[in-house]
Amino acid sequence: MSTHRTSTTDVQRAATGEAHGKAILLGEHAVVYGAPALALPLPALTCRATVRRTPGPGTGVSRLRLVAPGPHGTPEEAEGDVPEELRLLLDAFVERAGLAAPPALEIRLDSRVPPSRGLGSSAANARALVRALDALFGTGLDEQETFDLVQVSERSAHGLASGIDALATGRERPVLLEDGRPRTPSVGAGFHVVVADSGSGGGTGKAVRMLRDAFARNPDHRTRFVHRSTGFTRAALDDLAAGHLPELGRRLTDCHRLLADLGLTTGRTDALVRAALDAGALGAKMSGGGLGGCIVALTTTVEHAGSVSTALADRTGARTWTTAVGKGDGHDSP
Repeated sequence: MSTHRTSTTDVQRAATGEAHGKAILLGEHAVVYGAPALALPLPALTCRATVRRTPGPGTGVSRLRLVAPGPHGTPEEAEGDVPEELRLLLDAFVERAGLAAPPALEIRLDSRVPPSRGLGSSAANARALVRALDALFGTGLDEQETFDLVQVSERSAHGLASGIDALATGRERPVLLEDGRPRTPSVGAGFHVVVADSGSGGGTGKAVRMLRDAFARNPDHRTRFVHRSTGFTRAALDDLAAGHLPELGRRLTDCHRLLADLGLTTGRTDALVRAALDAGALGAKMSGGGLGGCIVALTTTVEHAGSVSTALADRTGARTWTTAVGKGDGHDSP
């Protein structure tokens, strides 16, 4: 399985690049203050960018078309100006590629990643676009260069950006970001994660600013939050490596309470967490920026995931997605 392939349909005229969504399992928000964070790829939520040279004179992007899930999950197509975060990415790519001027391009983004849900929509768009530009111009970007360009977009979109989204939208295995370095953690037993949509858009940028302002007023609160989040994540990594899934689930639920104490959850996300636990999930928590968005619920087998997903849909009407994480050894990432 690969979710970050690039292919060139016509090296002179058009190319495509792919990425996918992600879910934060542990460590959101604390990661921007140096704490570890663990994220999972969501390969079913794909994003494809197509870039096409436009004929005739002119420079810059003449057209941007975005196809993305609407409020009810059905694809909606829009055409408009290039958002600031992607414009800055394009400028950075032009400089990296040594181009004299921005090329005349049309861009199409076909995404299954719901926007404003904490599932990495902006990072997936940016990574897919970088890979498409790399294929079109033959720049041969390595992973670090790709990551750096995605981060240009992410910092514009969210302010503080730890890099966990930029990493996870291009990985096939869970990724741990700690001390600025990514690695793949050990997984002692396979499991499944159910992602459920609260139905309301999250507010990553708003939440980041809210916490930044609150921590500026009371630095001790930041210290306690980072310390507790770090403890949960490191304990969870031990549980993950040992295959102790019930203990891992309890860490998730504890982390949800920690984030709720900061005002990052909503009545809807709290209700989804309760519904997942009532349905037999080993643990559940909000995921991503908060103030809406999605929750994640830990389950064991595909049948267990199916029963929790069905219960969430029946009881709350939530859209759900499921991702599987297989057993595997950890290693440092490039």
